[in-house]
Amino acid sequence: MRIRACERARPLILPFRRTGPALEAHQRFLTWLIPTLEKLPRSQRFLLGDRIETTALDVLERLIEATYSRERAGLLRAASLGLEKLRHRMRLAHDLRYLDRRRYEHSARELDAIGRLVGGWLKTHAG
Repeated sequence: MRIRACERARPLILPFRRTGPALEAHQRFLTWLIPTLEKLPRSQRFLLGDRIETTALDVLERLIEATYSRERAGLLRAASLGLEKLRHRMRLAHDLRYLDRRRYEHSARELDAIGRLVGGWLKTHAG
């Protein structure tokens, strides 16, 4: 039995919209962050860890909304504020010795890079 060309399995091709470097970088940060937060002590996993995760997911939502909105400036400012909150919460986790220095430095570098990308994006849409 011969399979016709139209019956062969084709890879699923979804419509793709370019999401931008800030959104992609934050997505990569989240894939690192969530498993890292699982390693926090149980007493803090549901306190500080939950606040960090919620803030990071809120930033992701703002970046997605900015990607698909014409009014980006307010959303990008909200994302930038969320990144600043994340920086402080990650520093607190490090100061309380819930995050080792290597993980803290990685998060600081990544958040700084994401912040620069969001700031650049905001400059192109402000004014």
